[in-house]
Amino acid sequence: MGSASSSHNSRSEALKQDNKMGAEDDDLLSGRDREEDIAQFPYVEFTGRDSITCPSCQGTGCIPTEQVNELVALIPYSDQRLRPQRTKLYVVLSVLFCLLICGLVLFFLFPRSIVVQDGGIKMVRVWFDKPNEVVTIAMTSAMSIKNSNFYGISVSNLLSQVQYINTVIGTIQMTNVTLIPPLSEKMVNFTVQLELGGTLSYFYNFCTLTTVKVHNIVVFMRTSLTFSYIGHVSQSSLETYQYIDCGANSTVPRDPLIN
Repeated sequence: MGSASSSHNSRSEALKQDNKMGAEDDDLLSGRDREEDIAQFPYVEFTGRDSITCPSCQGTGCIPTEQVNELVALIPYSDQRLRPQRTKLYVVLSVLFCLLICGLVLFFLFPRSIVVQDGGIKMVRVWFDKPNEVVTIAMTSAMSIKNSNFYGISVSNLLSQVQYINTVIGTIQMTNVTLIPPLSEKMVNFTVQLELGGTLSYFYNFCTLTTVKVHNIVVFMRTSLTFSYIGHVSQSSLETYQYIDCGANSTVPRDPLIN
């Protein structure tokens, strides 16, 4: 009896397992059938009363390939990407940084004044032409040029004219004179050759007069300088009256700043 009941139980359990496996196989087949049916079934966009068909895909659920680079995706207004953090702080810092850079550029590149001062007469050499009663004087003058800029400047041109009353007695012009480093001062010397003759031949007797120890004459000197720096050109002029001794050579101790 015991063996008969156990065999009956075994057959019933086997039947249950077979039924269960058969049900699973039916579910799997039905699932595959549904997927195939869905794949064959065209996409349909279901719209309610207050909705419209998507104009981009025309109800197909796919965007045409040729319109991929033309269409714009919409995101909700509440999306965090539309509300970046600390935007105002970054904008303020950027503006302040730009203003700082502009201020520094203007501070260092803004043209400052170039001061030109008379350095006096450094040397005088005199020659006498007795037959023609002409006195020739080589007068070496100095000028102090102070550069207050944060960049070097070039003295590109120097023009000096010497007059006695209304008569021009000497002129000199120089180009590419010198370079002045930033925030520095430099002395520049130049020599003008003066000629006292013709209507001024009476100076010959005055300059060769032995009874007079000092033969000073007063001349008017007008000197113009042209400066070039960072694509900018400026001019400066200096007018002075100079006393020179036309009776003998004279030399002033050399200034170490003079070139």
